[in-house]
Amino acid sequence: MNAINMEHHWLPFTNNRMFREEPQIFARAEGVRYWTPEGQEIMDAASGLFCCPAGHARREIADAIHAQVMELDYTTHFQRAAPNSFRLATRLAELLPAGLNRIFFGSSGSEAVDSAMKICLAYHRARGQGQRTRFVSRNWAYHGVNLGGTSLAGMVNNRRDFSGATSDVVHMRHTWSDEQRFSLGQPETGADLADDLEEICKTYGAETIAGVFVEPIAGSVGVILPPQGYLQRLRAIADKYGLLLIFDEVITGFGRTGSAFAAQEFGVTPDLMTMAKALTNGTVPMSAVAVRTDIQQTVIDAAEGDRPELFHGYTYSAHPVACAAALASLDIYRDHGLFERAKALSPVFLDALHSLRNLPHVFDIRGYGMMGAVQLTPGAKPGMKGSLVQRLLFREGLHLKATGDALIIAPAFVTGEDDLARMIEILRRVLGRADL
Repeated sequence: MNAINMEHHWLPFTNNRMFREEPQIFARAEGVRYWTPEGQEIMDAASGLFCCPAGHARREIADAIHAQVMELDYTTHFQRAAPNSFRLATRLAELLPAGLNRIFFGSSGSEAVDSAMKICLAYHRARGQGQRTRFVSRNWAYHGVNLGGTSLAGMVNNRRDFSGATSDVVHMRHTWSDEQRFSLGQPETGADLADDLEEICKTYGAETIAGVFVEPIAGSVGVILPPQGYLQRLRAIADKYGLLLIFDEVITGFGRTGSAFAAQEFGVTPDLMTMAKALTNGTVPMSAVAVRTDIQQTVIDAAEGDRPELFHGYTYSAHPVACAAALASLDIYRDHGLFERAKALSPVFLDALHSLRNLPHVFDIRGYGMMGAVQLTPGAKPGMKGSLVQRLLFREGLHLKATGDALIIAPAFVTGEDDLARMIEILRRVLGRADL
């Protein structure tokens, strides 16, 4: 490999000094594999970063992107529009839970979260309740890294250095407990944790709260499952006090749970939903917020004259190339039955993951659908063992995401059972080492 000058690129969520000492670089990808510049094969056990459920290098998406660039490479969506943005919004409305059929586009999950927060504020102001400016989130939550998402963050390191610029957010407890260890699927107990929302309403005044943000499955922190009945109780409390319930499905959307969206999998429909990542199979940055029909109409009806109803948007909102990539991705998911494939493969995946439970460095295993986590036993300092294991796995030919001491596995839906077995075997080999 020709020498790469690494001085100028500040990598995100990375110890840059450590990276420069041992660069881990991907040069090519296809199917469920990456290759380094030196030609080493790396199994992709994380769908990139939850982004590529259809696998890498899909010709259908590449062709759609090329055709779109040559036809209409860019147009603003401020007072103008591209035809395929309407086609994409229609396709999404058909896939989403009933009633969530107004779509606002952005370029990242972080943008989607901030957009959802602004839409909530605009809605309450439009209906004469502008005092509703506070939000509720959860401990251990991840909602992106823009200022709104940083405010909602329940992962303390994500907001520790930025507290002076954050919004007014109150946090509920997370839903993991020690008694849940090694229980795959939804815990049977813990629905009462949703009552934290009611206590917050009583403490701060429900009339001050705009909405509550929840990941149906907390993904980035290590696949924390909602207890049975938990999301239903949140829905009931939100309705009782007039709060908007927002599901962050940036990770769980597009088949990761076996259904199109976790809202459908768990039988709870939110008022707004954020999505990104798998929307374009990871090929072009894109995100969206799905909004309940009457919420959009309330904001529109409150606007006067010819002013925009919502003073919000992005240069790359509904970028025509991203729309083309998304439409091609949705075609693949539909035509190849990939959501159904994820549901069928899930028991095989979860059983294989659970086979690691007796290894000495495994403290817990959690999972649902095509996402799971191995929680490592604590090291000398929090996160040290997870960081070491992630580097060792790369050397052995496996890519996954590590958050602290949680190893997160989210294979593409096209992963074959032989490839899945190979991923688990690499995990077993590394986690069986005595020198971690």
